[in-house]
Amino acid sequence: MTKATAGIHHITAIVGDPQENVDFYAVVLGLRLVKKTVNFDDPGTYHLYFGNEKGQPGTIMTFFPWAGARNGRIGTGQVGTTTFVVPENTLGFWEERLLTFNVSVRKETRFGEEFLQFNDPHGLHLEIVAREEGPNSKWEDGSVTAGFAIKGFGGAILNTAAPYKTADLLENVMGMEKVGQQDDYLRFRSYADLGNVVDIQLTASTRGEMGAGTVHHIAFRAEDFEDHKEWQSHIAHQGYFPTDVKDRDYFNAIYFREHGGILFEIATDPPGFTRDETFDALGEELKLPQWLETHRTRIEEVLTPITVRERKEEQS
Repeated sequence: MTKATAGIHHITAIVGDPQENVDFYAVVLGLRLVKKTVNFDDPGTYHLYFGNEKGQPGTIMTFFPWAGARNGRIGTGQVGTTTFVVPENTLGFWEERLLTFNVSVRKETRFGEEFLQFNDPHGLHLEIVAREEGPNSKWEDGSVTAGFAIKGFGGAILNTAAPYKTADLLENVMGMEKVGQQDDYLRFRSYADLGNVVDIQLTASTRGEMGAGTVHHIAFRAEDFEDHKEWQSHIAHQGYFPTDVKDRDYFNAIYFREHGGILFEIATDPPGFTRDETFDALGEELKLPQWLETHRTRIEEVLTPITVRERKEEQS
């Protein structure tokens, strides 16, 4: 069986205070909070989803926020850096915006591209790159208008204990194209125009430890439910051990640990985030899976209230 993923579906990270998380991603980065739900395995914890106007695959950054959570350590066996992509000729806008919010910015060049690198409030490593490919986001909030808004993912940097085994997985199992090697990085590209670039860092780092400021897993795209079942069979046939299919309400998911220690997921594009909210109301109400609705009152008592600040508050 020959398979090829379109690229990154979503990336999920562990962070600290949920309101700080919302303030940074919705206000500073200008992403849309498209879904406010809970961690299905720990319903006393939020699961927050941010993305473009619809939260389309290739744009979705998700978080498990725990106030007071122990800090993790970014290292081997994790996604080291999450890359966002913006329209061409807008890096100057983003550098100025980040500095306005007192976010320190570093610059790096890889494969002929310039990246703005920075950390979120809980230590997560992020970067922004400008590219022509990929549709502009239509979400406008505050001073981040569509011409400058984050389109979605540019990709990710993987810190793996077995870089060439991870490379083999990406190329020969996931169907990504090897672009080449430059200095300490191998680059792979999928056929989509967002979430389509994955860099592998060849030099091993200190072993990562899960906690606030680290990525929990990276998810790749399956076209639909039938394609998803094919991926499950394909991954197992290649010597990995995928889980049973998990219904996550907004997509189905399977998980497996690759040989370099990184937790991979394959997630379906459908049904998406408008299955239980209208487009205009995305992210406004706490949404629970049906099997948790009877516990809503208790869950709402446990969760810390969060709000997306109004535009007028943006730089107050």
